[in-house]
Amino acid sequence: MTPGDQEETQPLLRPPGGSAPRARRVFLAAFAAALGPLSFGFALGYSSPAIPSLRRAAPPALRLDDAAASWFGAIVSLGAAAGGVLGGWLVDRAGRKLSLLLCAVPFVAGFTVITAAQNVWMLLGGRLLTGLACGIASLVAPVYISEIAYPEVRGLLGSCVQLMVVIGILLAYLAGWVLKWRWLAVLGCVPPSFMLLLMCCMPETPRYLLTQHKRQEAVAAMQFLWGSEQGWEEPPVGAEHQGFHLAQLRRPGVYKPFIIGISLMAFQQLSGINAVMFYAETIFEEAKFKDSSLASVIVGIIQVLFTAVAALVMDRAGRRLLLALSGVVMVFSTSAFGAYFKLTQGGPSNSSHVDLLAPVSMEPASGSVGLAWLAVGSMCLFIAGFAMGWGPIPWLLMSEIFPLHVKGVATGVCVLTNWFMAFLVTKEFSSLMEVLRPCGAFWLAAVFCIFSVLFTLACVPETKGKTLEQITAHFEGR
Repeated sequence: MTPGDQEETQPLLRPPGGSAPRARRVFLAAFAAALGPLSFGFALGYSSPAIPSLRRAAPPALRLDDAAASWFGAIVSLGAAAGGVLGGWLVDRAGRKLSLLLCAVPFVAGFTVITAAQNVWMLLGGRLLTGLACGIASLVAPVYISEIAYPEVRGLLGSCVQLMVVIGILLAYLAGWVLKWRWLAVLGCVPPSFMLLLMCCMPETPRYLLTQHKRQEAVAAMQFLWGSEQGWEEPPVGAEHQGFHLAQLRRPGVYKPFIIGISLMAFQQLSGINAVMFYAETIFEEAKFKDSSLASVIVGIIQVLFTAVAALVMDRAGRRLLLALSGVVMVFSTSAFGAYFKLTQGGPSNSSHVDLLAPVSMEPASGSVGLAWLAVGSMCLFIAGFAMGWGPIPWLLMSEIFPLHVKGVATGVCVLTNWFMAFLVTKEFSSLMEVLRPCGAFWLAAVFCIFSVLFTLACVPETKGKTLEQITAHFEGR
């Protein structure tokens, strides 16, 4: 390695004396940014309690038919895909902090439109606006958190993005028990409003300020976040300050992270997770449980718990190991859930309803009770496996692997891929269940999970304990 290379790979932000900085306020800043993911988690979970209520409504009340219900669940992903593109532009032009502040506007506006909806088009318009905000928040929040965190806690704080998403989903499920769909939309305005207020008190990321040649503001941000302003060096003027050009895709430090980031986002959605969460109650109704909303809440609690566990072990176990183990668990669980539907599609003897809270020790009248618990177990195992790896880690790696000068465009493409795939999977999930039958749909998801494990072992590098600049140097081969 040449002296010039050593200067390029020198961390933009390095603790003085090699010691971890005093970083209590960095957790507050990460929490403020993570309220954006909490908001889009609520937007994702909102459709699960709202759709059954809107489909059961009797005229003249506002009602959704099957086609409208499908669009109501899926259009948020379409808006989020557009939000990913807009977020990629905003994060480089307006900065990380201002982008988070701006995404609160479509969140509040969208839920307000849903609250006041008088027809289906207003419902879809409100969902589209919240989807736009979801796309921006899902891009900017991981980038903001990764750039304010130091390596020892970047995995923990970065995983909190997904943790807040699943908390938002669970909040929507729980609130859906006691609130009508209009009041549920009113509640959806609270997290983004709180984020707007709290982020006003947080600084811009020092890395972004340094690349904009605002050293004084960067030093002030460093002192606020880490409690120290000594020992930090301004990055050398070079590629970090250039815009993105297509010719840069010939560089391994650019095209390798592009391939990895896009593939991770595609595999995350092809596992079927968004379809499961959007239609959680519908899936459990198909699985013949009487209290499908309770089943959805239990799934949400499991997702929160295991995402929290993943956040705690992320900086010890590493990203690569957790991704591989997560994929293996999802292969077995989706296969088991497909087997359940295969065994129960035969005839009326398997059609009896099962109370989810019935004691396991009860003597079943038929084998359908045991099969129903197979469905519960496999679904919970899938959620736990996803939460331990493929839930948080693609978003974390997206914020880690790209060099600064392409981060806006690259993360925008990744988010666009993620939400477009989410739209396709969610929109066509019902059709896929009809064509392949439920068992075939889940077995197809198992095949994609197998490919995700193979891709992880072959292509995904380990990033734990490394600075963002060291990760960039790895892809450049230095």
